[in-house]
Amino acid sequence: MLNVVLVEPEIPQNTGNISRTCACTGTHLHLVRPYGFELSDRTVKRAGLDYWDKLILTEYDDLDEFFRKNDGGAFYYLSTKAKLRYTEVKFRDGDFLIFGKETKGLPAHLVSGNPQSALRIPMGKHLRSLNLSNSVAVVLYEALRQQNFYDLF
Repeated sequence: MLNVVLVEPEIPQNTGNISRTCACTGTHLHLVRPYGFELSDRTVKRAGLDYWDKLILTEYDDLDEFFRKNDGGAFYYLSTKAKLRYTEVKFRDGDFLIFGKETKGLPAHLVSGNPQSALRIPMGKHLRSLNLSNSVAVVLYEALRQQNFYDLF
């Protein structure tokens, strides 16, 4: 099983869309507080449709708790500031795909301190970034493709 991690997500519709993607692919979703919304928010629930009961979800109070509870994991940090393309690595079962908040991305030390596991999605030079839920889908489906899509139909 792959893991998607959202660090301090701010936009409820993105988190709802990502939760739906994770439910449909059997991917474990990890949410790191603080959030820019309440998980019970109507917009989060609406974007996730009726998939919430099929989602594997774990919440954390902060990044320290996340790393402490997932010690020894293989972490990939997605950032527009990374040098490696997401297609340049071989994803494995159990990997963690870590995405930052919509307005600021991941903390800089995670990206700069992990150059071999900091990844980017190629895009136009003068554009800031893709939508978070689109970015998760792009990278997650590449990781799933590399795993021959497990048992997905």
